[in-house]
Amino acid sequence: MKYIDLHTDALTKEGVRSVTKETLARGGCALECFACFTPRGDLGKTLKLCDKFQKMCLDEGFRQVKRGGNLAGEGMLAMLTVEGGEAVGGDLGNLRFLHEKGVRMLTLVWNFDNDLGTSHTTSERERGLTPFGRAAVELMGELGMIADISHGSDALFFDVAAWSKRTGIPFVASHSNARACREHTRNLSDGEIRTLADCGGVMGLNFYDKFLAADRSCEGQKAAMIAHMTHILKVGGEDVLAFGSDFDGCPQNAYMKTAADMPRLLFEMEKVFPHRVVEKVAYGNAARVIQSVLDEKN
Repeated sequence: MKYIDLHTDALTKEGVRSVTKETLARGGCALECFACFTPRGDLGKTLKLCDKFQKMCLDEGFRQVKRGGNLAGEGMLAMLTVEGGEAVGGDLGNLRFLHEKGVRMLTLVWNFDNDLGTSHTTSERERGLTPFGRAAVELMGELGMIADISHGSDALFFDVAAWSKRTGIPFVASHSNARACREHTRNLSDGEIRTLADCGGVMGLNFYDKFLAADRSCEGQKAAMIAHMTHILKVGGEDVLAFGSDFDGCPQNAYMKTAADMPRLLFEMEKVFPHRVVEKVAYGNAARVIQSVLDEKN
């Protein structure tokens, strides 16, 4: 079964990577989203990673996704994203430039506040998007760039949700789990899951063991992934869940070590959920949002 992964840090991973062209092929990946991650970095560092992504696509034969229509056709697909709004540098012109470079999703914040808004780690969680952040999200909607609230504060989530409801443009939590299953500020509350579903958005199941369960054994992690998925589907419905592995951005999970292990997770899912739902989680839900946002403007 083919799948879409909404987040990997393979572009910045040093040494052996969990995500390679070979592991993606073995896992059945249809589209991988490669993040330019430069914590407290600047636009220049991010652009170097954009160039690295372009070279990877040429050298390894990935087809780059810039429009929703690019999902059709043969071959493995790759989409360029940015994790952390520091790359925008408080200048909307930089956001336009990143779009011109092929960036199609922006994770607004990482583990600290920036010009766009507040992180899940901030002590002032009642603050969400800054005025500049609101302008940036508006521009992202105009450009056809997906707004990603993973790592954001609860207030930032609901600010983006209010924008989404007003504009009809869905947003995502590219790599976030359920707070009811594992209490952590990086995970989404039930209210946030319902709101995300109401906005037509998706959340990608994150494979970071710390965000899944205290039991980090292979069996413990397998059980935790199924538990998070079961809860998310119960709370938000079958259209809200996708995958956001965070491969190469977190310690290797004992159950899901590389992208080549995806079939084992899909096999376990087939034991628990209807085939229709597994197909939606693996591919359909993420594809719907990508097509909806990117095809509007690109």
